[in-house]
Amino acid sequence: MIHITPELVRQLIDSQFPKWKDLAITPVEKSGHDNRTYRLGREMTIRLPSHERYASAVEKELTWLPVFRPLLSLPIPAPVAQGEPTAEYPLPWSVNRWIEGETVTHANVPDLNTFAEDLASFLKELEAIDATHGIPAGIQNFHRGGNLAVYDQDTRSVIESLSGQGQYDQKLITEIWETALATRYQSTPLWLHGDVAVGNLLVQNGRLSGVIDFGTMGVGDPSSDLVMAWNFFDDASRKIFLNCMNVDQDTVNRARGWALWKALITYAWNEPSSEASTWGKHVIDVIIEEYKSL
Repeated sequence: MIHITPELVRQLIDSQFPKWKDLAITPVEKSGHDNRTYRLGREMTIRLPSHERYASAVEKELTWLPVFRPLLSLPIPAPVAQGEPTAEYPLPWSVNRWIEGETVTHANVPDLNTFAEDLASFLKELEAIDATHGIPAGIQNFHRGGNLAVYDQDTRSVIESLSGQGQYDQKLITEIWETALATRYQSTPLWLHGDVAVGNLLVQNGRLSGVIDFGTMGVGDPSSDLVMAWNFFDDASRKIFLNCMNVDQDTVNRARGWALWKALITYAWNEPSSEASTWGKHVIDVIIEEYKSL
């Protein structure tokens, strides 16, 4: 990871965009993992990849977000400028328009059913955009939209480890995982956001008001964009969300697999009782209970 400080960001702005040297630079409270985000004045944000593996997202967003924006009914980032690598910060970076809204939580979304409909509506709009010349899923976006089996070894290793500790029924979790791997996407590749998570969804007055961080966008199987069904929604809103997405059972099974993989590695690969690990365990429990109820 690159150590990014407000002083470094100030230096980058002043040297490459002196017209903004009088604008304040302030860290965003929930800055993200793949990128670090700072607010530039009142109307812009600065977005800097935290590692080389995330750097390709800058060009992707600069290229595709202007194509998406007029075709979507909710605000998404609007690129303003591209920053160049320097000796102190050796990666490309970007400046975008600020989007108003709070990061979504259960506290600021009083009606999960309506929020489920809002999110499904946005994702259907994204999927409807012509993906003919889009970027295929693969290493560039950590295989979002690609074949979930690329994470088979990691997933089975974690399942075995947790089962060995007596925490989970290995046979049951393996069944959920293998059900997810049992089918492949056979339809026309569609656009997907790649990281539909609470940190990338903005809300105002309880409604979805914007979607940010398209760094893992790509075209392929949109099932990986459905993980909020287990990561955030309750039983009723999960059904509404998946029904609004109009997906078949195979797609739901693959989506559940994407959610399970991420929850397992987050639970197992972080410090016990940490916020991340606690989140991972909660999602695993939700997935198991939902699967057992089928």
